[in-house]
Amino acid sequence: MSGTVTETYAAALQHDIADLPDDAALVGVVRRPTGWFSALVDENRPELGPPESLLSETEEREKDLRRQGLCDDEAHNAAWDEVDFASRYREHLASEVAERAVADLADRVAAGETLALVCFEGDSKRCHRRILDDVVRERAAGLAE
Repeated sequence: MSGTVTETYAAALQHDIADLPDDAALVGVVRRPTGWFSALVDENRPELGPPESLLSETEEREKDLRRQGLCDDEAHNAAWDEVDFASRYREHLASEVAERAVADLADRVAAGETLALVCFEGDSKRCHRRILDDVVRERAAGLAE
């Protein structure tokens, strides 16, 4: 029996607008969780958050782009592209510590558990949790075969 994996963001949970299965375990994937975020999720896996260096570089570029007149969402998404966030995050997921965490989540899904990956970014911003969702789905599907 195979479970499922999905994703959402913290504000959607806070405002009860997240469309999640009732039995979903809320798994935070945040490098720098706040106290309120930790209280919102069932567990947090900081090793699945983007590396600190990638977060800092992206945040700095985003600030520069906002100063140039881009709105928050546009600046975030443009910075994401400029720092090659997606491929660098995928590289991070191949690191030993992140790989173990991905394998654990995939094992849980393959065993029938329903997981919802949670971070801060809303739906209008590019986010690492969507990449992680794809990676965990692919890994769990491979285990179920």
